[in-house]
Amino acid sequence: MPNKLNLLKKFRIVLCETSHPGNIGSVARAMKTMGFSDLYLVNPKDFPSKHAEALACGAEDILKKATRVSTLEGALKNINHVIGFTARKRELTQPHKNVRDLSKQLINEASNNKIAIIFGNETNGLSNLELQHCQSLGFIDANSRYSSLNLAHAVQIVCHEIRMVSEFPIKNKILNQTTKKYVSHDLQNGFYKHLEKILDEIGFLKKIQADRLMMRLRLLFNRTQMEKEEVNILRGILSEIQKKIK
Repeated sequence: MPNKLNLLKKFRIVLCETSHPGNIGSVARAMKTMGFSDLYLVNPKDFPSKHAEALACGAEDILKKATRVSTLEGALKNINHVIGFTARKRELTQPHKNVRDLSKQLINEASNNKIAIIFGNETNGLSNLELQHCQSLGFIDANSRYSSLNLAHAVQIVCHEIRMVSEFPIKNKILNQTTKKYVSHDLQNGFYKHLEKILDEIGFLKKIQADRLMMRLRLLFNRTQMEKEEVNILRGILSEIQKKIK
């Protein structure tokens, strides 16, 4: 079993479309206090920012190392498992798990996989387009009458729960468990685009709601946690279909 520090290095915190730079600084501080350091920012409204630096309060090194990207796909390169945090369960959705239960699964998976935890915009949370990249969803068990959490508070709670599980692996029954290595997000996303192209070429997408169908197909394959060899097999089948229809 890798030590705690190495396990926490396997986690990436991703913030999507953050509106207020102060929240980015506060998230950096929350991450550092829990031992996390890998921060990605998807199209933030205002960054770099003096306001972010002021609220980082000693975690400016996290801000300096933060990677800014224009798309969520760019933030998920070399990631094997993507978890989105959202307070509400959607109509078409992945498994929606409490952060405490989810943390045990993630620490076990971290021995062989890189994991991204994504948080949405402060006002609207994660969009459906962002959620389609997730293999699973997490939530923080808050007051049902008022479950709105500040972004940095949410990140702090999630990082704390993961840290606590890594502190006591025997108690949490994760010691010596083996987990397979999942396919990277970019390879899996390439499969989805290939599948969508084939379905469009044979005219199937024109008969039904294309976006809704692709969302369902993504959810279907996301639940299986595919390995690289399995994705290669599926793409090989798609390539042969392409040859036949041409």
